[in-house]
Amino acid sequence: MASLVSRSSRISVRGPSPFRSLAVLAGAIVSLVAALVGAALAVFFAATMLVIAVLAAALIVLTVAAAKVRGTARRRTMPGLIEAQRVGGHSWIAYAWDRDL
Repeated sequence: MASLVSRSSRISVRGPSPFRSLAVLAGAIVSLVAALVGAALAVFFAATMLVIAVLAAALIVLTVAAAKVRGTARRRTMPGLIEAQRVGGHSWIAYAWDRDL
């Protein structure tokens, strides 16, 4: 069976290289740094999501509070206040204008 790799393109191994241990050490250090950078980015994005969640919760609380205030402001009526409703154009219908409040 013929080999797909020619004999001239094969790499000959002469023996252990003096830089092999240095390359393994450099690879380990680079891998450690990459893992630390990944962990730091994960913590940063987790903190970002926490801030977004807190701001969303505050927005919901303020929205509910505003809706409650708006509802109570509509329910209160001042004595002597006439209720009117716009029916179109410049026409209005007033209620209770003839009652003595």
